[in-house]
Amino acid sequence: MICHVMELVVKVHMIETGQVRIKTAQIEARRPAPLSLIDILTDPNWSGWFPTYLFAIETRDGVIVVDSGQAMHLLEETRRSWHPFIRWEALFRMTPEQEIGPQLRALGIGRRDVSSVILTHMHIDHDGGLAHFAGNKVFAASGEIARAKGVAGMIRGYLPQRWPPGFDPLALMLTDGPHGPFSASKRLDREGRVIAVATPGHTADHISVIVECDDAAVFLAGDTSYTEALMLAGKVDGVSPDQAVTRRTLGAIRQFASMRPTIYLPAHDPEGGRRFARRQTVGAHAALEAA
Repeated sequence: MICHVMELVVKVHMIETGQVRIKTAQIEARRPAPLSLIDILTDPNWSGWFPTYLFAIETRDGVIVVDSGQAMHLLEETRRSWHPFIRWEALFRMTPEQEIGPQLRALGIGRRDVSSVILTHMHIDHDGGLAHFAGNKVFAASGEIARAKGVAGMIRGYLPQRWPPGFDPLALMLTDGPHGPFSASKRLDREGRVIAVATPGHTADHISVIVECDDAAVFLAGDTSYTEALMLAGKVDGVSPDQAVTRRTLGAIRQFASMRPTIYLPAHDPEGGRRFARRQTVGAHAALEAA
């Protein structure tokens, strides 16, 4: 996607790194947390195959990569892990060519062209490709990094053996004040048109990245919701630790989309690729803000 930012041209690449299946109770919560987690563990029903997308944003400061996607090592880890969510609640499929490294090289982007990697959160399908960024700066929200540490982090599913040697993420501090309805933000490029915003819900410190093009905002949503339809309906996913927080975030996204044409792109939406190719916006309707 070509994105015009004032007199500049910014390129946004949407990259699929394989597919994932999850339990249907994870897509939409059936009961309040923590009972929603029990529902996931006992759910016999699987979703269809969902894509796993990440994004590369070419700016004059370098390439900003949002998430690192799936990688082949997840196939073995899900078979061997002791962690119930990793072992029994997700299935992956991919090929080596779908990992982020080969796909960036096919676009003419080398590792040295990457100025930073921004993780929306640190679940295995979003940080699986970190081995392709040895030596690059990798950022995540400070709270997300803290939650990944120690025994408590392992219980939450942040298993250190899946990270490459020497992985030491940097804290992304959202110190630039509110951005629209989002309470905290951080500008990621010198023009201030690529912006990380706080979107807590799926994890307590989840972030999203907005590319503010002249004609529309491209909202790189991570796992704020699994699909655009679920966001519009205000449906909370089954792993959100605080469902009220998630609902507020979904409401903020709807409010943002009512204020400005917005192309909403969660990481796993089967319709996301089509919307990206067509530059299809959520639509600036007053009803969205009231929804």
